[in-house]
Amino acid sequence: MSSVSQRSSGLVQRRTEASRSAAAGRERAADGEEAESRRAEEEDAEGDSKETRLTLMEEVLLLGLKDREGYTSFWNDCISSGLRGCMLIELGLRGRLQLEPCGMRRKSLLTRKVMCKSDAPTGDMLLDEALKHIKETQPPETVQSWIELLSGETWNPLKLHYQLRNVRERLAKNLVEKGVLTTEKQNFLLFDMTTHPLTNSTVKQRLVKKVQESVLDKWVNEPQRMDKRVLSLLFLAHSSDVLENAFAPLLDDQYDLAMKRVRLLLDLDPEVEASRTGANELLWAVVAAFTK
Repeated sequence: MSSVSQRSSGLVQRRTEASRSAAAGRERAADGEEAESRRAEEEDAEGDSKETRLTLMEEVLLLGLKDREGYTSFWNDCISSGLRGCMLIELGLRGRLQLEPCGMRRKSLLTRKVMCKSDAPTGDMLLDEALKHIKETQPPETVQSWIELLSGETWNPLKLHYQLRNVRERLAKNLVEKGVLTTEKQNFLLFDMTTHPLTNSTVKQRLVKKVQESVLDKWVNEPQRMDKRVLSLLFLAHSSDVLENAFAPLLDDQYDLAMKRVRLLLDLDPEVEASRTGANELLWAVVAAFTK
């Protein structure tokens, strides 16, 4: 009888030791993941200090700005809504927004509402302002509605307060603070206008090169394998009518190839792409709003 109790106590002891070692292993793994996460953050911070990091809105505006004059084309009436689309995708990529579940009836991307996933501040005043509007609005609105509301394109006077004002000027000031642009006053006969000429040509050249390479040297024929930010930039730069500025320096054959591949992207079905594993549904909803 005593031998049985000894065996059982030994078994309990071994189980306790096993559970302790397993717990210790989990703790070490968690510590390792936390350390790895800290290292990744430190590397990102170090990378950001060496290379100016821009939001999608700032990249699209920078592509649209004339280097010496410091303003966008007076004839470009697409960039306003394009910048609002940038904000929605930027918030989606940062984990602040998502689309409502598609449900049993499989709602289309353009009929699904935009939901606030996290209201944590982004550190960008424009993004935080847009996020606040979306979070506080009940019932929720669709992607198409938010692009129009944030642009001020609504006939409903009760919804005019959703408009984000002076977006281009505020983005230009962000770029001034990042050392990319400067601020000047120019006289246009009847009025004076604040302009923001380019001062750091390296940042602009790096941006243009990134756009060009994404459809030339670094082209991948599967959109789900493309970097989501680069993919978003291509779509939104086209929707904002500034993509041509990035392709202007290319040789004729390079230009033709680049535009051919951009057209391949524009011909994609957002509904199909959004259903793929790892896809960002909000990204493709914004694409659908501009391409359909």
